[in-house]
Amino acid sequence: MISTGENLISKSDFPHLFGPTSWGAVTCEFKYLNEIPPLNLISNVNLVPFIEDLWLMLRIQTGEWEVPGGTLEPEETYSDAIRRELIEEAGARLITYEPLGAWHCFSTAPKPYRSHLPHPEFYRIVGYGAVEITGNPENPVGSEQVASVELVPIEEAVRRFQDINRFELAELYQLAARVRESKPENRRERANQ
Repeated sequence: MISTGENLISKSDFPHLFGPTSWGAVTCEFKYLNEIPPLNLISNVNLVPFIEDLWLMLRIQTGEWEVPGGTLEPEETYSDAIRRELIEEAGARLITYEPLGAWHCFSTAPKPYRSHLPHPEFYRIVGYGAVEITGNPENPVGSEQVASVELVPIEEAVRRFQDINRFELAELYQLAARVRESKPENRRERANQ
């Protein structure tokens, strides 16, 4: 159970997210964060972004839906990487950030994806936060190309990820929405509307 103030969130509510995951030579397990993992073991970042009551999703050129994020550059902090990835992939500026969880990963590959990254153990840290659209995605050469940035209700974000069998991302958005909803300041804000 995850405590979010007055509420408890059960990992059993998110079996795809908290279950074992494999990405090629990498096996991962998602864990709710009580503290940031060791900084020298963070290799990737993701952000579940929102603007007011809508959730931001990326459609890449293959037509699939994605969550913003990517790999840290040499000497880059995870918070700087989140800001950079948002600009590159969504044309957005980070306003608030709340750590949510991390995939704790182990790779059986003989060497890391990029030489500066931790290997064979590493973390892909995930947060959620408010963003502001400031322009178009930069779409740097060599990166996944973003075809569109869309803002949708949480139910639509979940459906889109489920439609492409990315159940772990559907549950990631659900978890972010539930944790955000449980925060006392968010309950007060909605009560005043």
